[in-house]
Amino acid sequence: MLDGKIALVTGSAGGIGRGAAIEMARRGASVIVSDLNDEGGEETVETIRGEGGTAEFIHSDLEEIDECRALIDQAVAVWGGLDILHNNAGVQESYFTTDLAVDTLPEEVWEKVYRINLRAPWLLTKYAAPHLRQSTKGPSIINAGSTGSHLGYPQCPVYNSTKGGIMMLTKSTAVDLAPDVRCNCYCPGSVDTPMVERFRAAAEDPEALERFMVATHLIPRLGRPEDVAKLVCFLASDDAEWITGAVYIIDGGSLAWRGANA
Repeated sequence: MLDGKIALVTGSAGGIGRGAAIEMARRGASVIVSDLNDEGGEETVETIRGEGGTAEFIHSDLEEIDECRALIDQAVAVWGGLDILHNNAGVQESYFTTDLAVDTLPEEVWEKVYRINLRAPWLLTKYAAPHLRQSTKGPSIINAGSTGSHLGYPQCPVYNSTKGGIMMLTKSTAVDLAPDVRCNCYCPGSVDTPMVERFRAAAEDPEALERFMVATHLIPRLGRPEDVAKLVCFLASDDAEWITGAVYIIDGGSLAWRGANA
């Protein structure tokens, strides 16, 4: 359970972030929902409140350094502290361009995805650390990686690179903040989220891409946000108090074999 804990979840207007925010609230946490998408973020808050939970929304553009700092300050001000930081916000190249190969990707797109996917989690960790160190409720950071942290998926050169960086940022954070604050990472496979939908829409043959994404799963379906949310909540809970610096793959068995079901 997460009773009494205060959690900040970035990128929580939809997908895994929304699922995690809702599940954290169900388990007793007070949740700060944050996203660039105000409408989606407010919908997440309304869902939590509709179930009897506690949540507030803070708009934030994590591409901007000052907004990363301000988000932590505002989140701490809401309920006077912070116990959980869930760095979930992330984007893919296909949000911004159709030139997705490593040799054609525009430089400005590389920089944009890097700032959101890797620099922002570091900055939020940096600014949250003093507050997390003061927590008496088992403070922890949970970072969103990807199976792209482990494999070079096509047409995702900066996404793969930044998610690989998240895996190592997790380990470095666990070392530098020990023993006061734990830090762990989860690496989902193909989950039915708005990001995957955008990636699918950018493909020449979206149906073929979806078959490809599911074909490697030993459990033959796309993941659901709630599948990942349950792992996030475990890592944030006191049941995981001896787990830090770890990377958890949650991918329906995809990386166990990398074969393909007929």
